[in-house]
Amino acid sequence: MAVAKHKESPRKIRRVLAAKVRELRQLRGWTQAELAKQLQLSQNRLSEIERGDGSFTAEQFLLLLTLFNVGVSHFVSRPDDHGPGIQNALARLGALHLQEIVQVLPSEHLEEVHDVVREAVIDGSPRIITALAPVLVRNAVRLNLDKLHAELEAIGRARRLAWVIDNTLTALQHLSGGGSTDALAWSKLYRGAELRLGMFLELVAPPPGGRLALDVLDATVRSKRTLEAVQRAASKPSRRWGIATSLQPEDFLKALEAAHAGR
Repeated sequence: MAVAKHKESPRKIRRVLAAKVRELRQLRGWTQAELAKQLQLSQNRLSEIERGDGSFTAEQFLLLLTLFNVGVSHFVSRPDDHGPGIQNALARLGALHLQEIVQVLPSEHLEEVHDVVREAVIDGSPRIITALAPVLVRNAVRLNLDKLHAELEAIGRARRLAWVIDNTLTALQHLSGGGSTDALAWSKLYRGAELRLGMFLELVAPPPGGRLALDVLDATVRSKRTLEAVQRAASKPSRRWGIATSLQPEDFLKALEAAHAGR
């Protein structure tokens, strides 16, 4: 539950805007120079804004909404938004690259790793969903994946869990293949997680050649054209599980490496 505040400081508002703009830009795969050109401002000015040291003009902000196909509400934190609480819980459970938000009080509904993973899967936002990789690795022994799968299946989100695990396994295979020398210090933890997650995935594998109804994960997908573009660039795990998202296995790998670096 977030602590209520009557008025946010301009500095805090700029920081929130900066983080969301940076996230949208990175998800699109654009450099600062590319976005700056689209917004008709200098790269140095965009860099200042992304650091929270500046703000857009009204015209630039409206153009930004058009470029990313999002509404103003995307940049507004709602009182009933559970994202910050989930983020804090993930950080405590192993996603050490996430910064805990001190203004958010712990929720009694997010005390168990099982509940945190379930709510993160349902939330589906990129930062939350990729942060599940280190949490799954650290807590593979504690999780009852069969029970979790059954609960998510009841609300039509079971394939999303399988997709997250598929991406996490792909990231683990990269690490065990020598992708990160420092990460190999955790090889025992990685091998144990890889075994448990792999066994679960074998049990829930989708039927070969079966057509699945798309689970559109990205909030930026609001038109047929955008959906088709996302599908063309989809990773193997996304195609396998019918998830429409621009996220790639590399994003889960980065979350694993960043969590390890933040230990």
